[in-house]
Amino acid sequence: MTFMSRRTPALVLAALALAVAAVPAPASASETPPDPTPKAVAGQVAAGRYLVTLADRPIATYEGGVPGIARTKPAKGKKLDLGSVDARRYRDHLTDRQRDVAAEVGATPVRHFAVATNTFVADLTGPQAVALMTTPGVVSVVPNRLFKPADDRDSTDFLKLSGPKGVWSALGGTAMAGKGVVVGVIDTGVWPESASFAAPPLAPTPPGDDDPYRPYTQDGTTVMRKADGGTFTGTCQTGEQFTPDLCNQKVISARYFSDGWTNAVPPELRADYLSPRDGQGHGTHTASTAAGNADVPAKVAGVDFGTVSGVAPGAAIAVYKALYEGRTPQTTGGTEQDLVAAIDQAVADGVDVINYSVGSTRESDVSDPIQLAFLNAAAAGVFVATAGGNSGPSAASLDNTAPWETTVAASTIAPYAARVVLGDGQSLTGTSTTVATELRDKPLVPAADVRVATASAADAAGCLPGTLDPAKAAGALVVCDRSVGARVEKSAEVARAGGAGMVLLNTYDMTTDADLHAVPTVHLDLASGKAVRAYAGTAGARASLVPGGDEVPYPQVAVFSSRGPSKVNGENLLKPDIAAPGVSILAAVAPPTNAGHDFDFYSGTSMATPHIAGLAALYLGKHPTMSPMAVKSAMMTTAGEVRTATGEADADVFARGAGEVDPSRMLEPGLVYDSGQQDWLGYLEGRGVDTGTGVPAVDPSELNYPSIALGRLMGTVTVTRRVTAVTPGRYRAEVDVPGIKTKVKPSTMKFREAGETKEFTVSFSLGTGTPGQPHTGSLTWTGEGTTVRSPIVVTPQVVIAPATVAGTGTTGSTTFQITPGVPKFPIDVYGTAAGEPVAGTVDHASERDFAFTVAPGTKLVQATVTPDAPDDSSLFTALFHLPNGGTSPLDGGVIVGFSGDARRPTIDLVDPEPGAYVLGVFSNPSSEGSGQTSFTMQATTVPVKGGKQGLRLTPKHPRVTPGEPLDLTVSWSGLADGRRHTGYLEYPDGTGTVVSVD
Repeated sequence: MTFMSRRTPALVLAALALAVAAVPAPASASETPPDPTPKAVAGQVAAGRYLVTLADRPIATYEGGVPGIARTKPAKGKKLDLGSVDARRYRDHLTDRQRDVAAEVGATPVRHFAVATNTFVADLTGPQAVALMTTPGVVSVVPNRLFKPADDRDSTDFLKLSGPKGVWSALGGTAMAGKGVVVGVIDTGVWPESASFAAPPLAPTPPGDDDPYRPYTQDGTTVMRKADGGTFTGTCQTGEQFTPDLCNQKVISARYFSDGWTNAVPPELRADYLSPRDGQGHGTHTASTAAGNADVPAKVAGVDFGTVSGVAPGAAIAVYKALYEGRTPQTTGGTEQDLVAAIDQAVADGVDVINYSVGSTRESDVSDPIQLAFLNAAAAGVFVATAGGNSGPSAASLDNTAPWETTVAASTIAPYAARVVLGDGQSLTGTSTTVATELRDKPLVPAADVRVATASAADAAGCLPGTLDPAKAAGALVVCDRSVGARVEKSAEVARAGGAGMVLLNTYDMTTDADLHAVPTVHLDLASGKAVRAYAGTAGARASLVPGGDEVPYPQVAVFSSRGPSKVNGENLLKPDIAAPGVSILAAVAPPTNAGHDFDFYSGTSMATPHIAGLAALYLGKHPTMSPMAVKSAMMTTAGEVRTATGEADADVFARGAGEVDPSRMLEPGLVYDSGQQDWLGYLEGRGVDTGTGVPAVDPSELNYPSIALGRLMGTVTVTRRVTAVTPGRYRAEVDVPGIKTKVKPSTMKFREAGETKEFTVSFSLGTGTPGQPHTGSLTWTGEGTTVRSPIVVTPQVVIAPATVAGTGTTGSTTFQITPGVPKFPIDVYGTAAGEPVAGTVDHASERDFAFTVAPGTKLVQATVTPDAPDDSSLFTALFHLPNGGTSPLDGGVIVGFSGDARRPTIDLVDPEPGAYVLGVFSNPSSEGSGQTSFTMQATTVPVKGGKQGLRLTPKHPRVTPGEPLDLTVSWSGLADGRRHTGYLEYPDGTGTVVSVD
C-alpha cells in the first residue's frame, strides 16, 4: 500500500465543511452574516441564544400538584381559560422556576413561555448550555435555529367541496363551512387588502342570536365565541404598515413575533415589515388556502382563472407572523424562539386549528421545543397540521413527524396543460397557464445558441438574466433549462430578448409548475425535455405551443414531497400521515414580492398543509368537541387512492401515508383511533425523554395510531389498538399484507352506542416475504355502510446487530448481543488485519490527503485518524473513491464515506470497489487555535481470504430462535501492539459487525 500527501484545493474543503456542524466566524456589518444558529462543534457547545425546556407541565396540560394551585388543563371538550386565578398563579410559578434554573448557571431569561410549553429563552455561554443540559428537570437545551417556510386546477373543486352535492352544501353553505372555528396560521404574515380576506369591520358590540359567532372588539381586544363553547381573544397588533383597522371579521387577529430574528439579523440585512404584514407572500397563500373567502374572482396578468375559495370559507383566521424575508438566504426564515412564541400565543388566544407550513432540512427530534409545544397544543384540543417537507423523493427526508401532529404530503390535481408540437410530429404535454391560444410554427432554438458573447453556455442554457441576444432570439421559441435561477425570471429574460415563447425543460426528476410567465411557456418533465433538446439541436427546428394536452393521472404524490420512513421514530410510526393538493395551487399572495400579482400559483407541502388545516376546521365546525387525533383518524381511515404516473394505485406508504384526503367521506368515519397526553408522554419516555411523570415507556408502534408501522419485525410481533365508535354497529376486520402472516383478535366487534371503545390486537410474522424489504398493506374494518382503513408497513429483519464492537489488548475477547430473525443463521468471519500507521499533520482550517489502493477481494476498508492530543476534537475525514484513478479528490473523486467523530474519526466501507482511494483529513475551520494538529492515520483493508491473525467466534455455528436475543463472543490473540486491528462478521443478509481491537 502506497501513500501520497498533497493539498486539496479550498473548494473541496469548503464543500466538505458543510457536512459538519461548524460555527461560522463572526461577520462584519458589511458582510453576509452566518446562519444565526449556534451549533455544537466537535464536542464543544457554542455560545448563543438557546431555548431551555423544563419538565413541569405548562398551563395547557397542568393537572395539579403544586400546593395552592388547582388544575389548569381544560376538561375534555373544553378549551383553556387563561384568565382563571389558578392559571395566573401557575404562570407565575413556572416563570419563577425558569428564573431559578437560569440563575443556577448565572444566566438571565430574555423570554418566558408557559402556555403551550414550559420554556425560557436565554443567551448562554457554551459552559452554561452544557451545565443546563445536565440540570435535573431540564428536558432539552437547543439553539435558536433558523427555520424556513417549506416552499412549496381548483383544489376545492377537486376535493368535492363545491357544488350542490359537495361538502360545503352539506354543511349549510360556504358561510357555515367552518363557522365558529378559528384557524391560526404561523407563517410570513398576511396581506390584509387581499379580496380573499375581505369582510365587514369588527363590530364594537357583542353579537346577537342571529350570528352568535360574529367577532367583536372589546377594549382593543378581539373576542369571538366559538362553536365548542370557548372564547377566542386576540388583537390586531400595530407595526410597520399595519394598523388595527386592517383586521376584520375574517382576519380577526394578527400578531408578529420577531425578537429572535431581529436579535440574529442586523437591520441592513432585513427586507421585511416588522409587523403582521406579509413581506413574502407565503403566509397570505397558506391563510387564504385554509380559510379564505369563497368564490373570489382571480384574474392575473390579464388571464381569468375563474374564482378561488378557501377550504373553510366560514372559518375565522388568526395570523401569527414568525417568518421573515432577509436580503440573503441565510437571513430569511424564522428562529425557533419566534416560532415557539407564536405557538404559545396561538394556544393562549384559543385557536382551534394551527397551520404550520414550516420545516427543517432534517427530521426534528421529539424533544425539540417546537414539537413539545405542539404536543401541549394538541393536548389542549388544538388540531395541528404540519408540512412534511420538500426534500423528496429521497427516503427519510421528512420533518415534523411527532404523533400529535398531522404530517402532510403534497399531491397533484388536474393540471393546466399545453403541448409542445415539434416539427417532426412529436407532441409533448406539459404544464402551462400562459398558452391560451396556439402559438404556431416558430423557430425552436436552444438558449445557449442565442446567447450574448459575454455569457457562458451554462448561464445562457438556464436563461439567466442578461444572457440572451435579442438579435438571435427575437421571434423564436427559446428552450431553457430549469437548472438554477427562478423559473419566472427565465421567461422574463426571453421576453427581454424578444422571444415569442419559452419551452422550459426539467434537468432532473421534478414537478412541472403552473407559473405565470412573461411569455407563453410550456414546462416539460425530464423525459419530454430530452426529446425537445435532441430535436432543437437539429438544423431548421420549429415548433408550436398548443393549449390542452394528453390526460395525466392524478392525484400523484409530488416528486418534491418528502418521504419516510421516520428515523426519529425508529421506523415504527408511519409518516407522512396523509396527502393533500400541493402542486400549482392558486391562492392570494403579497403583490409587491409576486410581480404585482394578487394571486399566484405556489407548489409545496406548504400548500398541502392548509388544505388539511381547512378540512379540520370544517370538521370542528360540525363536531366541535372532537379531539385532534379523532379528526386526524377520520381523515386517514377514509382517505382515497393516490396514483402513479401510469395510473395505477400508488403503494408507497412512505410517500402518501394513508392516501389522498377525501372530504366527502371524512365526516362519517365509522370508527376512530384516539389518543391523548398520557399516550404521548409514554411515547416520549420510549424515545428516551425523561418527562418526570413516571408514565411507562411506549414504543411508537404501540401508540393508538390510525396506521401501523414495524421497522424491525423479528419473529412474531403483536400490536394493540383501540377504536371508538362514531357510528355504532357490527364491524368485521380484514388485514392484508402480502408476504406477512397476520392475525386480528377479535376479528369482529359490536358497538352498542357512539363513544364506546373496544380493544383489539394484530399479530405479524414473516411469511413468504423478503427480509430487509418493506411490505405494505392495510387493516380494514367494514360495517354500517362504511370502511375504516389503516395503512400498514412492516419490514421483517434478518438480524438486529451493532454496526461496530470494540476490544483492547493483544489477546482478549468481547461479548455482544444480536437478535436473529431467521432460523438458519450462518456467520462468516473475516480478519483481523492491520494497516501501517502513518504520522501526519494538518494546518488549522486546512486538509491533508492520503492516497491508497484497494485490491480485488477486499471485504472491508477501515480508515482511522487518531489525534496525538487525546482531547483534540478538531478533525473530520472523508473517503473518496477515484473510479478513473488518480491521487486527488479532484481526479473525479466520489465521496463514499464521511466521519465527523469528535475524538477519533473512523470510516468503515464494506465490499469496496477495487481501485484508487483518497482519505482526506480536514481541520475544522471553526475549531479554536491556528496551529497544526498532529495525528496518526491508519488505513486497513480486510481481505476476503487470508488474514494473518484470525478472529474466533463463539458459538461458531449458533442455534437460534427468530426474535430471541443471542450472545456472541469474539476473541483474538497474538496481535501486534501499537496499532488498530480490524475484523468483520457478516450475517446472512449481507450486513455485518465491524470488530476493532486497539
